[in-house]
Amino acid sequence: MGLAGVTFAQSTTGTIFGQAQAGQTVSVTGSTGISRSATVDNAGRYRISNLPLGTYSVTLQKDGAAVDTRNNVSITVNAGTEVSFASAASASSLSAVTVTANALPAIDVSSVDSRTVITSQDLERLPLGRSAEAIALLAPGVVAGSDYFSGQKAGSSVVSFGGAGVSENAYYINGYNTSDPLKNLGGVGLPYGAIDQQEIYTGGYSAMYGRSDGGVISQVGKRGSNDWHFGGQVMWSPKFLASDPKSLTYPNAQLPAGYGYTTPALAGTPYRTRKDNVSWNTVYSAYIGGPLVQDKLYMFVAAEAEKKEGKSTSTAAAAQPYNNYYTYDIPKYYVKLDWNINDSNILELTSISNKTSYEGDFYKFDYKTQTTGALFGHDTSTKTGSDIYVGKYTSYITDSLTFTATYGQNRAIDYSAVPGLSPTLPYLSGVTAQNPAITGGTPIRNGVTTLYVKDPNAHNKTHGLRLDLEYKLGDHTLAGGIDNMHYSAVDEGQQVGGPGYAWYYSKSAKPNVAINPALGVGAPGGAGYYARRLNFVTTTSMQVDQKAQYIEDRWQVTDRWLVNVGLRNDQFTNYNSAGQAYVKNSDQWAPRLGVSWDAFGDSTLKVFGNLGRYYLALPNSVAIRGASASTYTWEYFTYTGIDPKTGIPTGLKPLGPGPVSTNGEYGHAPDPKSVAASDLKSQYQDEAILGFNKMLTADWLFGAKATLRELQTAIDDVCSPDALEAKVVASGINPNSVEVPSGCLIFNPGETNSFLLKNTNGSGYTKVRMSTSDWGFTSGAKRKYYALDLFLEHPFDGKWMGRLDYTFSRSYGNTEGQVLSTIGQDDISKTQDWDTAPLMVNSNGVLSNDRTHQLKAYGSYQVADEWMVSGALRAMSGAPIACLGYYGTNESNPSGYGSRYRWCAGKPSTLGTIGRMPWTKLLDLGVTYRPAFADKKLAFNFNIFNVLNERKPTVLDATYETAPFTVSNTFGTATYQTTPRYGRFAVTYDF
Repeated sequence: MGLAGVTFAQSTTGTIFGQAQAGQTVSVTGSTGISRSATVDNAGRYRISNLPLGTYSVTLQKDGAAVDTRNNVSITVNAGTEVSFASAASASSLSAVTVTANALPAIDVSSVDSRTVITSQDLERLPLGRSAEAIALLAPGVVAGSDYFSGQKAGSSVVSFGGAGVSENAYYINGYNTSDPLKNLGGVGLPYGAIDQQEIYTGGYSAMYGRSDGGVISQVGKRGSNDWHFGGQVMWSPKFLASDPKSLTYPNAQLPAGYGYTTPALAGTPYRTRKDNVSWNTVYSAYIGGPLVQDKLYMFVAAEAEKKEGKSTSTAAAAQPYNNYYTYDIPKYYVKLDWNINDSNILELTSISNKTSYEGDFYKFDYKTQTTGALFGHDTSTKTGSDIYVGKYTSYITDSLTFTATYGQNRAIDYSAVPGLSPTLPYLSGVTAQNPAITGGTPIRNGVTTLYVKDPNAHNKTHGLRLDLEYKLGDHTLAGGIDNMHYSAVDEGQQVGGPGYAWYYSKSAKPNVAINPALGVGAPGGAGYYARRLNFVTTTSMQVDQKAQYIEDRWQVTDRWLVNVGLRNDQFTNYNSAGQAYVKNSDQWAPRLGVSWDAFGDSTLKVFGNLGRYYLALPNSVAIRGASASTYTWEYFTYTGIDPKTGIPTGLKPLGPGPVSTNGEYGHAPDPKSVAASDLKSQYQDEAILGFNKMLTADWLFGAKATLRELQTAIDDVCSPDALEAKVVASGINPNSVEVPSGCLIFNPGETNSFLLKNTNGSGYTKVRMSTSDWGFTSGAKRKYYALDLFLEHPFDGKWMGRLDYTFSRSYGNTEGQVLSTIGQDDISKTQDWDTAPLMVNSNGVLSNDRTHQLKAYGSYQVADEWMVSGALRAMSGAPIACLGYYGTNESNPSGYGSRYRWCAGKPSTLGTIGRMPWTKLLDLGVTYRPAFADKKLAFNFNIFNVLNERKPTVLDATYETAPFTVSNTFGTATYQTTPRYGRFAVTYDF
């Protein structure tokens, strides 16, 4: 029998429900001092919701006396735990019967969403990486995102849910949004030992939450109880157990006729040595929790300090080859206070800090002798992370009416600086392509290894308020509320360091072919050697407001049928550095429908389904290079010499008209009314899910789920001012009467959008409507995902547990989402896709996050009273390989983007047509010893990760050429690999 339990996709509470005789009373008393009761209704059902996580005693009372009690009932966040008293419903004896309950029912028929919950007990048993993303990878359909991207915490990974882009997820801690406030790449997580439960939502969540069309990672932290507990842990991943990544050589492929390498002499020579490129770390953590005032006031405090050190060797093509000896310092803390003001009111206060400091020292490395030289510089030092403060108030106004209010703040730092960076020496790139007639074959370098720097004042702030009201009315549980967030960013973006420009050396295999005719850049002539000067500045400030309202009805139609109907309305407003709104979206109605059918009425077979729409907001970073002033220009020259001290080319002869910009970024702030379509729609996706969970026996269950996702609207930028001007003329508008923006505009690919062009006489704006064909595109944005998930599970029974998941899926279309994995572009919703029509030719195919087959297995086994073994396996097929070259069979460059078109050696190159990355098979194993002499409070643990030491490439360089018919020496090299084998020791004590 199922009973509705409101599912808060990012809440911190659970529900206890069940059957008993009508008119009787069921009371619960928790380890956190909470006591609540409910009267069994006329249908023989009761429900007690919004219970803080913990263990409970559930008592059936008849005529004021206890007749049955279930102790140690654990609840799961956002789930219903069934505790029924059918056997005691007609009891005439008033003597109490007590039963101890340690396990949850195998199937929760009161939920309609698709999610995986990992508890603190699971985290103790399983060999896992210590991050929210590593835990999330246990869930079906979740894959690692491109290693080009990292999260808010320096060096952290990102994940993709159900084919969505890595920036389309949401992170929560104790109900507050902790996603990266700038780009929405990743988010903040708790100290590992402070995690009580982590939810991984892969679809179908309630109308109460939104701003994600990928997935949700929600962590709930531990809290104090009426018993004092404390403990600590020391972890050590030693250097001697870490394996090296694979060293790399320059490719030496048989090239098509008419093509040659940029520097033929480099083919087959060492590109990057990875000898001794390993890392090692130590982690110290401790916690304490208990009652400050018995039954009233509780605290839980956890702290963690991690230090990671390592060595990394640059490529031989670096401006100055080096060994980088680096250090990460990662302190974290978590403080939770719970105050039971009285039986009807609870106040929770949470403070979280998660910071990362990074620094590195560069020592010269000689590839010929394989020796390390003197210190010559430093890597960019960074300090990133957040301090988060959350307050939550819960009032049980009546047994049927509950009110909650949550307010939080996130103060994020994003500091970086380069110690000792020269203000006069520029960054040099492509030094191996310098003219050997000038250098004598030995590249001229200047020791500068840093291209971009940030403003040291860069930081972000967020604050948010949500109010929720829940009312139980017969078979209906009604809910409604608001969900508001505000984001502000100061001095974010970056710029070229040193003197403010950088030099790039190149060589054309066909010196008489123009380099970039679209921008007026001619042929270098001679032997084909030339240089480019880059100017790049994007630093700016911006703000975002995100507001939402929702209503929801969870209706227990019958004892077996539960229907969840909800409606959410989102409003998003983005502001530029002047505080002017450049995107304003409102009336974004997102309906949600969920169904759960308890087929046999005994919670042994649940059939469930979902239909929903999910809107995605534009994060703050869209203003960078989008709605604020930015400079991104190139200047092309031939040269007759190179300064031996600075590496700067001399004897310059211009090859073009001066600084040119493919996107019209010349340092001018765009008009906020013109930079985005006036009728711009937010990105949104529709989703359908149908599945079942079935108990095979009391110890086994299995299930299947089919998912279909379809992107309905995307947002990107288009950079074709000529097309807009042509439409102005075709519309009968005098082109001299309006200002046609020379830069990029934010639009919905595939939609007919309206743009406001400022009248030159100052009288206002003229509206121009641009269709898909007006821009030159033949289709709109497409992204579809379908998947079939199968699982088999044996829940933990005190002896062992195990779960096996298999997912068959396909993600295809022409739009990955807000980012572009093929080149690692994290300019959110401003990727090079859709900039011009030629860039989208050959774009329709599988997408970067497509993994056809995924197999995941994890489990633990108590082999003896003191010993436990555990393991986790992730095996999946590889991502599609990309090849980006010049356009068409004649190697043209119609948009001025160089080797960025979906053509490879003059042939169409839809993603994946030249193959896929290899399968990856990552096996992690662990063993834990808890000696009886220490009452099992002391534990010794050893984990070994990537047991098979697979070192497969995860990202390949996709840029085919450096000039027409001139193949890049690094095309196809492994930019990233799977983490090699390493081991980890741990000693833990819990009291």
